[in-house]
Amino acid sequence: MKISKLIAMFMLIATYATAQQKPNILYIICDDLGYGDVQALNPKKGKILTPKIDAFAKESMTFTDAHSASAVCTPSRYAILTGRYSWRSRLQQGVLGTGDELEPLIAEDRMTVPKMLKEAGYKTAAIGKWHLGFKFVDDKGNAVPVYDGKKVIGPAIGSTVPNGPISRGFDSYIGFHHSRVMKTVIKDDKVVDKMEPIKMLQFLGDHAEDYIANSSKTEEPFFMYLALNSPHSPVVPSKAWQGKSGMGAYADFVMETDDVVGRVLEALEKNGIADNTIVFFTSDNGCSAPVAKAAKLEKEFGHYPSADFRGYKSDIWEGAHRIPFIVKWPGKIEANTTNDKLICQTSLMATCAEITGLSLNDTSGVDSYSILPMLENKKAKTDYNLVVHHSINGKFSIRNKKWKLELTPGSGGWSSPNDNKAIKENYPDIQLYNMKKDAQETTNVYDNHPRLVKKMTAKLEQIVKNGRTTSGQLLQNDVTVDIYKKGVTKKASAH
Repeated sequence: MKISKLIAMFMLIATYATAQQKPNILYIICDDLGYGDVQALNPKKGKILTPKIDAFAKESMTFTDAHSASAVCTPSRYAILTGRYSWRSRLQQGVLGTGDELEPLIAEDRMTVPKMLKEAGYKTAAIGKWHLGFKFVDDKGNAVPVYDGKKVIGPAIGSTVPNGPISRGFDSYIGFHHSRVMKTVIKDDKVVDKMEPIKMLQFLGDHAEDYIANSSKTEEPFFMYLALNSPHSPVVPSKAWQGKSGMGAYADFVMETDDVVGRVLEALEKNGIADNTIVFFTSDNGCSAPVAKAAKLEKEFGHYPSADFRGYKSDIWEGAHRIPFIVKWPGKIEANTTNDKLICQTSLMATCAEITGLSLNDTSGVDSYSILPMLENKKAKTDYNLVVHHSINGKFSIRNKKWKLELTPGSGGWSSPNDNKAIKENYPDIQLYNMKKDAQETTNVYDNHPRLVKKMTAKLEQIVKNGRTTSGQLLQNDVTVDIYKKGVTKKASAH
């Protein structure tokens, strides 16, 4: 047989073998990266350079109407990992705090994406921010305090984390709990080091690259949950990136984030596994206006972190939860395409299940719809028309195709007018926007559509009552859920 025919035969066999392999799955989740912070998504009002993410978008499908499940961190991460809205749990507003009494928000018997994928033969790794609750204990099992009521004191090296990521489906973990305790580095279930926050982003990038390199040497597929610490506060671009943007520390940090994302994507290429890896790039919620100094960015530099959308992190408005969502899977997803269909990050669990040939049981991924048909064909029809939004103050909104109903008079968060101000100024208790005509949420038309308001409110009540959005047996939420929360709202914090 001629050498050319042998080569062709081996290439055919290799192609067939690759087709039979389950793809590696990589989540890259930025922290507080606004929709408009990615220049490819905001070409007119995005002034921060993000060349690596922009190049990635050209190789991927970009969703322009994708949403985090919450306007803040802890609940959105819960939803990403469980396919369940966090307001079905005990967390009804805000994020988990710093107290040593915290128990994990994800119940031990709750199915998670890594648990599910292990059933399909995946090895699983979490790298970066957790912020889903755990406590530290000493070698005798006694709780180790991390907060004395006034300041963070941090657990000692050697302290154990009995209920962290590796107790919720991950084989390995390296990272930190949340921003206030970022100096505490945890490996698997032990505190192993103390490190200044300025080093964390590069540290996470290094570990992601190493994990990819090591995984490429085995036949076992992997799932990596890479949760970056940036550009969330503390805004600490490393020395090499300080001053790069000419627009301040936040813009520098976004640029460094872009570079680290590029490093991770390049590691897939260098190790020869990019073609058999599906990458989901996103953010846990929108940009934090106070941290980014958004008003200054807008006025002095013409950079709008929420693009044309209203609001920022914490709010019920779009800028808080419409997030970057870009997906690459060579040979499966058409490159350089956009998809304007409504989706939510809760969809990730069911999508991964369908990709790997798994079936979710009736109590798993209860708010998760697979978007695989949309990834394979951007014109694919979908029944995925309803998404529930949730603000930092626990205010609810429901989106149904072009209509968005908000059960709060104000922002539901920090932006003006906040709920207290809106109540004092006699704003209507309800907001309704036609997102097709008014994506900026400027004109409240609730009083023009009373039947629609009634219908959408009833649908939200049903979704809450049923304990699920998907079809299946009726379930119970963990606590009683109040979709109205009327009255003056205490300001919730996030970190």
